[in-house]
Amino acid sequence: MERKFIDTNIFLRFLTKDDPSKYDKCKELFKRAMEGKINLTTSSLVIAELIGTLLSYYKVSKADVIEKVSIIVGTETIHIPEKDIIADALILYSRENIDYIDSYNAVFMKQNGLNEILSYDSDFDVIDGIKREEP
Repeated sequence: MERKFIDTNIFLRFLTKDDPSKYDKCKELFKRAMEGKINLTTSSLVIAELIGTLLSYYKVSKADVIEKVSIIVGTETIHIPEKDIIADALILYSRENIDYIDSYNAVFMKQNGLNEILSYDSDFDVIDGIKREEP
C-alpha cells in the first residue's frame, strides 16, 4: 500500500478551509486514508507546528485547537509514532495554563522515568510530579 508523510500545511488547509480547492484535495486524501487506500504518517513536530500555527496565525481558540488536534491524533488511519505522548500532552495542555511544548515535554519526561527538569521556565512548576531546578 502507498505510504505518504503529511506535512503541517495539509492539516491546515483541511482544518481552516482557507483555500477551497486545496481543502477539497485534502478532504479527498483523508477520505482515501479512511477507506484504507493509503497509509498516512506524520510526526510530533508537525503536530506541534500545527498547534502553534492555529493559535498564532489563525487565532483559533485553545479549546478549538485541542479539539481539532485530538481528532487527528485519535484517527486510527494516521500513524504518529508518539501518539500516546501527544494525546496525554493535549490533556495536560487543556488542564493547565502552559504551552503545548511544555506539556509535551512533561509527558515525555514522565513516560521516560524523569521527574526533574533543568529550566528557567516556571510553567513546569504547576505540573504534578515534576520538580524544576534552575542551574
